[in-house]
Amino acid sequence: MNKKNRTVVGLALGLFLVVASTMPIQAQDRALRLNAPFGLPVIPIMEGAYDNDDGSFTVSFGYHNRNSGQTLDIPLGPNNYIEPAQFDGMQPTHFEVDRQTGVFTVTVPAAMHDQSIWWHIKTGDHEILKVPGRIGKMGYTLDKTPRPQGSLSPIAWFEEGGEKGADPIGVMSDKVLAAKVDTAIVLTAHTEDPSVRDPNDPRYAKPVPLRVSWWRHQGPGEVAFTAHESTPEPTPPEPGVRRKPPQPNEVSLVDGKGTANIYATFSEPGDYMIRTQIDNWDASDSTEGDQCCWTNLYQKVTVSQ
Repeated sequence: MNKKNRTVVGLALGLFLVVASTMPIQAQDRALRLNAPFGLPVIPIMEGAYDNDDGSFTVSFGYHNRNSGQTLDIPLGPNNYIEPAQFDGMQPTHFEVDRQTGVFTVTVPAAMHDQSIWWHIKTGDHEILKVPGRIGKMGYTLDKTPRPQGSLSPIAWFEEGGEKGADPIGVMSDKVLAAKVDTAIVLTAHTEDPSVRDPNDPRYAKPVPLRVSWWRHQGPGEVAFTAHESTPEPTPPEPGVRRKPPQPNEVSLVDGKGTANIYATFSEPGDYMIRTQIDNWDASDSTEGDQCCWTNLYQKVTVSQ
């Protein structure tokens, strides 16, 4: 396999075979387990790209942390960077376990429409893995059109009258919040579902709930999320429906719109970025696997001692 193909890590299986072939026997045994608890690298993934009306394009990136029992932190720098350097800085430095889809985007101007950008990650002693972001390959072209039953990405914003966003591109808040170590602050997101669905379809007799979840995207310490007093009590599932209970970092808006609040507490001083994800994946035609339908919000927080 040539060097170029080895770096196209969005093709996860091909990359895995290359990486595994260079490992010692003991490491290969661990890597071949589907849910190895630790010791495997983070794989950067290009989800696809949006071709924008102004001639620019926006690349959506995710990742796969294949360690079932180990979140990882890789600071911005020589082990976690994007080239050209003008696009560096929005990638995560904290990597949750498993596959995380469309966690950030990079918009490339029209003047660079024929160029590629590259996200590089080096996990521990593993080799550097990199993935290109580009436009033009039909199989990787993303769109914002309604899905078969009408699902669209939620619209979301930080404060009334503020900028609204949708899709993984979302919105970066223009305000930097201030916090102190071990002192909770409130994070807020407003959202509504613009999807237009058939009112005669019994699946949509009631609004599709919106799930709002908060994640540490960047930052030097842990972030604990706890329920806010305004968080609605979870509704019991319909008979025969198996539903995972809400996690501490989640709020469900059963009316398909509303305001979600949560407390965030930071363990260490420094600069953080929180990603808020809003999705309507309870709809039958909405799934991250189809690159639909969720929206990202990004909030910077400076934490002092």
